[in-house]
Amino acid sequence: MTDALLPAAPQPLEKEGDDYFRKGCNPLAQTGRSKLQNQRAALNQQILKAVRMRNGAENLLKVATNQKVREQVRLELSFVNSDLQMLKEELEGLNISVGVYQGTEEAFTIPLIPLGLKETKEVDFSVVLKDFILEHYSEDSCLYEDEIADLMDLRQACRTPSRDEAGVELLMSYFVQLGFVESRFCPPTRQMGLLFTWYDSFTGVPVSQQNLSLEKASILFNIGALYTQIGTRCNRQTQAGLENAMDAFQRAAGVLNYLKETFTHTPSYDMSPAMLSVLVKMMLAQAQESVLEKVCHPGIQNEFFMLVKVAQEAAKVAEAYRQLHAAMSQEPVKEHVPYSWASVACVKAHHYGALAHYFAATLLIDHQLTRSADDDHQEKCLSQLYRRMPEGLTALGTLRNDQQRCQLGKAHLLQAIGHHEESLREANLCKKLRDIQVLRDVLSAAHQRTQLKYSQHRADDDLLNFSAAPDVVPKTEQEVGIILPQFSKVTVVDFFQKLGPLTVFSANKRWTPPRSVHFTAEEGDLGFTLRGNTPVQVHFLDPHCSAAIAGAKEGDYIVSIHDVDCKWLTVSEVMKLLKSFGEDEVEMKVVSLLDPTSSMHNKCATYSVGMQKTYSMICLSMDDDDKTDKAKKISKKLSFLSWGTSKSRQKSASTLCLPAVGLARPQAKKKLAPPFSLLNSDSSLY
Repeated sequence: MTDALLPAAPQPLEKEGDDYFRKGCNPLAQTGRSKLQNQRAALNQQILKAVRMRNGAENLLKVATNQKVREQVRLELSFVNSDLQMLKEELEGLNISVGVYQGTEEAFTIPLIPLGLKETKEVDFSVVLKDFILEHYSEDSCLYEDEIADLMDLRQACRTPSRDEAGVELLMSYFVQLGFVESRFCPPTRQMGLLFTWYDSFTGVPVSQQNLSLEKASILFNIGALYTQIGTRCNRQTQAGLENAMDAFQRAAGVLNYLKETFTHTPSYDMSPAMLSVLVKMMLAQAQESVLEKVCHPGIQNEFFMLVKVAQEAAKVAEAYRQLHAAMSQEPVKEHVPYSWASVACVKAHHYGALAHYFAATLLIDHQLTRSADDDHQEKCLSQLYRRMPEGLTALGTLRNDQQRCQLGKAHLLQAIGHHEESLREANLCKKLRDIQVLRDVLSAAHQRTQLKYSQHRADDDLLNFSAAPDVVPKTEQEVGIILPQFSKVTVVDFFQKLGPLTVFSANKRWTPPRSVHFTAEEGDLGFTLRGNTPVQVHFLDPHCSAAIAGAKEGDYIVSIHDVDCKWLTVSEVMKLLKSFGEDEVEMKVVSLLDPTSSMHNKCATYSVGMQKTYSMICLSMDDDDKTDKAKKISKKLSFLSWGTSKSRQKSASTLCLPAVGLARPQAKKKLAPPFSLLNSDSSLY
């Protein structure tokens, strides 16, 4: 069960100097984890078939009136339900196959629980996206076949991500790309028209929706699941490996918590808010467990203060798993959480509780207070070990009285033995846990060590003088917490950036089809000015100029000039392009917003699309409004594109000093930052 390729597979087709598969994806890798995922996919199909048969039988039972037919349907329905229950138990067995995900190093440690990846069906984007490009953007959809193919290839690669940071980055890049797709092709008035199907990670039941939110939520779940698999795969025999495991589980908790807060109406049990809350607790508990292992990694010295520290760290882990087990036992998640997971949480709560009592007993029995000892420091540590000392005992008095110390220590050992026995009993009750040999070995070894310690100090009157030892106060030097996903660190190129800047050319805005405007500059004056950047708008249009007569309107966006795409050009670049034609006829294509009030800005020659107005811009806008009436009296206005006079050159220079919006252009292939404002963080439709 290593990550090496087992079969001698044929070499994949590769481009020279470039890998055939995307980075972070290798569907041909025959690892133990990939085989397990393939089994999950096959089980999902069998569960889907059984669910359909059950639904059909239930519908037939509702409409059947013949008693004999009804009895036969009931019998068939019982068989289907029995088969479905067996399939779900088999899926639960795959969910608890923790050994496959653990590190390859021989380790005598309790296994950690990973999450399995959600499976999905293939989706064909081509027809829907092509129709939308033709209908909404009025462009030839055949020009975007490569972009659609790239999107589909990226989605296909996300079905088999590698269990490392490259795989996480692959999933994150697709999630950010979905933000672009949603803005480009998902108008708020209707659905996208694509059916997305994802299988529940715990039950295998498929969920289908036309809403893109299901796709985004499922990808987020898989990002969190991939982090858990990375965390369980870390080498926990080294400090660096334990640090990586802690980081991975905290990041998994952050992604799952982000999913819970972002997508509140989930149709799948594994992504319901209650289930996600349980999963976040489980990831944080495993991260806290890694903290304890990191403290114990150099070796536990039989020293008073070290034992106090380890005892409280173990109590902290036990508390985290007690809270996790309590959350797993509540409705509505109780019926959907794998029984083996709840058993693991209970086993670990008792196991680490026993360790806390064992180390507390060791520091009391093995360490006597000498004259050279720092009694004040030891008294403070012992008093902080409990919420309150047992009745009749004081911290300093217990340290100085050997009999009291030994008696309290043996009480801790008896408490530890009780917890060990309970952990072994819980492990034996669960069939899946009985098959995990390393878990049984760790629990048995800890139990035997505690029994040996107690037998060395056992007295005949222990039961007569027995009093329950107080619980150790949970405390840690490194509190774990969620680490939110950092999508901003993933650089993603919008596949459909040729459609134009997303601030204007999106699905929630509608335009007229592109209109061709043929005009000429009269004595170097075009009859209008320009404003904005990427794309540029027609501004201060002279109603008597040739461009206005040819059909240009104030507020039009210039999309091309003589088949040169201008959607990503700045004011200076469009001006330079227009200037190059001189007195020749110019063919310019423009589009107009059908609802101009939603996009038309205040008349301001220095306004750039996508930029917030500054105080100076507002003042300029007010000045322009005041001068509008005076300008209307002039029959012919000079534009800053009139390069025949010095006055017009001064206007051009002043306009050229404007800042440009830093967006990517298709020509330069500049990468865009993720559109966080378009991720629909409060998806109420989902």
